[in-house]
Amino acid sequence: MIGAAARSAAYELLALPLAFTRVRTRLRVARRLLREPVGAHNISPARCLLHSVLSGGAGLLGWFLAMLSVLVLVRGLAYPLVGADGYENAWGGPTLAGAWAVHAALGVLIAPAFIGLIALFGRLQLRVTRTVLGGDRSWWAIPAAVILAAVGALFFVAWSHQI
Repeated sequence: MIGAAARSAAYELLALPLAFTRVRTRLRVARRLLREPVGAHNISPARCLLHSVLSGGAGLLGWFLAMLSVLVLVRGLAYPLVGADGYENAWGGPTLAGAWAVHAALGVLIAPAFIGLIALFGRLQLRVTRTVLGGDRSWWAIPAAVILAAVGALFFVAWSHQI
């Protein structure tokens, strides 16, 4: 189970660079990495472009969540090195030990949740590949990928305004 989730997360992170490759490569990576049958059906330049846009948008969100998971884990575990100047009013304060404990616990809890989301997005990525390139009839995959990319863009803008 963990192996399948790790492969799905890896597939999500590979989605962005795969958006710029040939269709054969995209299908081969999905087949080999996820061990799923993925075939080509009615490939056209428009379908290839649609897959590149959807895959790239969701792939960007996957990389953003990966960056956030590393950031929250490092900042939580190394709190005295990165945020020890204002710990009196921080979560877990007024002592440095309390603030460090709370931030470390949050980092240890949030990072795996983000990685789980990346794996979930990898499964959606497979469904988009099957729908757009493989001729699958999953109507919901394309709107879900568009909504996911839009929500990811909004999340990135909100995050960048608070730093």
